[in-house]
Amino acid sequence: MTEQIDNVPGFVPTAVESTLDTVICMPTEIIVRGSFSAFEPPERGTVHASVAYEGPAIESVYERVVRDLDVVKSSIEPLHDPDGGPVTWWSTQQLRTWAHRPWNNEGKQLPLVHHASVGVEVKFSDFTELSRWLGGHITNTGGFQLSHIEWALTTRHRDELVSQVHTRAVQDAVVRAQRYADALGLGPVRPVAIADAGMLGSAPVNGSAPVAMRAMAAKAAPEVELAPADIEVSVSVDARFHAGAEAASA
Repeated sequence: MTEQIDNVPGFVPTAVESTLDTVICMPTEIIVRGSFSAFEPPERGTVHASVAYEGPAIESVYERVVRDLDVVKSSIEPLHDPDGGPVTWWSTQQLRTWAHRPWNNEGKQLPLVHHASVGVEVKFSDFTELSRWLGGHITNTGGFQLSHIEWALTTRHRDELVSQVHTRAVQDAVVRAQRYADALGLGPVRPVAIADAGMLGSAPVNGSAPVAMRAMAAKAAPEVELAPADIEVSVSVDARFHAGAEAASA
């Protein structure tokens, strides 16, 4: 604004400039981690097992593995139905053979011991049938060895659950950020950035994966009593928010 001053004796008129100052108010930045976990009972149980023998002659060891493997496969085939179960999928690995020469406690090397082994994986949708099938082979199939049982959800249910948990984790981040803003009297928060846990910083934060799925695996045991733990699906996200006025005039 320019003001002109006239009619003042001995005063030379000049232009006087006045400016309107603008005060920039930076928003407050709030960074939070949101998380959520969901638990669901498993829908599939995959048996990880093997048929294995050892002995002084490779021929007999190999033949015993092949014989027991045929027994195992014969018990699976009538149960296999990809859509209806109780076995929805199964596979056998390549039969492996090897040998080693052990030592006794006196330091003497002993004759060769031959080994043969083949892995078997069987996925069940019916856990009662799983228990019955597994118990039968542990009891009656000499070379059958249980490694563990892997519990899981169906692929479709897992994807749906992960999507739901992701949404809840983001909502948790919003709630956490708003709590900080409310405590400072800053008003509603405004989202600026969101990412998987550890991705907003200059370096990833050590910790669990952004999407974690956990399930207890049953170990090999002579008694087959199945009590699988629920499947845990966990998601963590990092989010950056702004709160407070961005600019004001004075």
